[in-house]
Amino acid sequence: MKPATPQSSISQRRSSVRRQKRKKFDDEVVETTFLHPSAPRTLRSNSTTRSKLESSGFDDSTLSSGIIHDSKTIPVGQSKRIQTPRLTTPSNISNGAGWRSVCVKNKSHSQFNNSLKGLGRWKPTDDLALIIGVQQTNDLKIVHRGTKFSCHFTLQEVQHRWHALLYDSDVSKLAVQAMKNLHPAVIANVQSRALFSRDEEFLLEAVKSTPEPTLDIFQRLLETSPHIFHPMRTAKTLMYHWQLMKHYQLLPDQSVQPLPYFYDAVSFSDAEDMMNDKELGDPKDEMVDTEMAIANRHDKLKIRVLENEVTVWLALINTLTDGIPLDFDDQTFAILNGKHIKYRMTSKEITVGRSSKDRCVDVDLSSMGPAKKVSRRQATIRMKNNGDFFLSSEGKRPIFVNGRPILPGNKIKLQNNSVIEVASFQFVFLINLDLIPEIRNQSEKKLQYELKPQKPRKRNNDFFNCTIEKSHSLLAP
Repeated sequence: MKPATPQSSISQRRSSVRRQKRKKFDDEVVETTFLHPSAPRTLRSNSTTRSKLESSGFDDSTLSSGIIHDSKTIPVGQSKRIQTPRLTTPSNISNGAGWRSVCVKNKSHSQFNNSLKGLGRWKPTDDLALIIGVQQTNDLKIVHRGTKFSCHFTLQEVQHRWHALLYDSDVSKLAVQAMKNLHPAVIANVQSRALFSRDEEFLLEAVKSTPEPTLDIFQRLLETSPHIFHPMRTAKTLMYHWQLMKHYQLLPDQSVQPLPYFYDAVSFSDAEDMMNDKELGDPKDEMVDTEMAIANRHDKLKIRVLENEVTVWLALINTLTDGIPLDFDDQTFAILNGKHIKYRMTSKEITVGRSSKDRCVDVDLSSMGPAKKVSRRQATIRMKNNGDFFLSSEGKRPIFVNGRPILPGNKIKLQNNSVIEVASFQFVFLINLDLIPEIRNQSEKKLQYELKPQKPRKRNNDFFNCTIEKSHSLLAP
């Protein structure tokens, strides 16, 4: 007979807690995906219940029979739906209050990111210039056009930054703290470049343009209206802004210059009527298009013929006027024809720039308008002996000749009717074509004379013989 096993050995039997792998059925594939995070918790509960049952005297047969009985009473799919809690995914809470809270959090997070998006690009000087510009003009578009920031900002970026400074407490605190840490000299520099308000320009319009105003007039204007002008305004800045207004024909006592007689100006109403007529045009016709193209080709051919005839007509006009145009004389090599003045080049070298107490230039651009961006000695125009003109750039900023930039330290040859642009000033360089050939002929004659071999000078033999005889007579005893 086999010895009977004691009851204590049954209660002390060890059981494995490890999950056994088994094949999943079709109805379990979808449902078990949601149960995977909570699987260890269920295994732990099953293992604890199993150990309790074994300790109480139940064997494996009773445990398995109980499980089979439960599986018969409750279907598998239904039991899984009842026992397992569903995860709170966005699809499950899309119609509930939880999804609304998630949307609000995402929206606030995106707004916070937008407010801090350009925090690295915006310098404290940019914030200070933006605040001063809005205080002066009350218009963000004007601030965006007239204020020079540290880097390029679009109008939308300027609007976002202004709204962040107003309504975002974190951004405004950081910006204010950064502006407080700026050096007083930097703050004064930003304030000196503040935009002019409409009231300030209204007071500047009262200064007449016909007698050229002096610096004392603007100083008196600044002293009489200190509450209207910005605290950092000086008489020099007021004079410079007034020159800008005069340059762009913005003063009320200035008369608009008439257009040339050959330019047929069209009014705005006529142009609008023409645009409306074009919009209401008939549909395209291929035959008409081909005829228009042929007519356009003939017109271009006529224009080319006329352009070639211009030189002939100019020669005829010069012969009728004895070959000397009215603007030139015998002492003028060239003319700098500007918008307001004409400068005659009577020497072989002239300088262009701004005159000061210590240095004078031939062409003073400060008397023509706002010349703040022009150097003291901006350029030099020289005429060589062969009649060629050269312009050398000597200022800080480049000069444009026929749209081509001439960097400092470089030079370019000037032709007749060359357009010279210095800052906001434009000149047409006109050469005296009748005087230049004479200069070239004289230089060629002089060069030929210098290169021509010179004949040796003849020695006077009689004088030489006479001196020899005298020397012999003196030496004789």
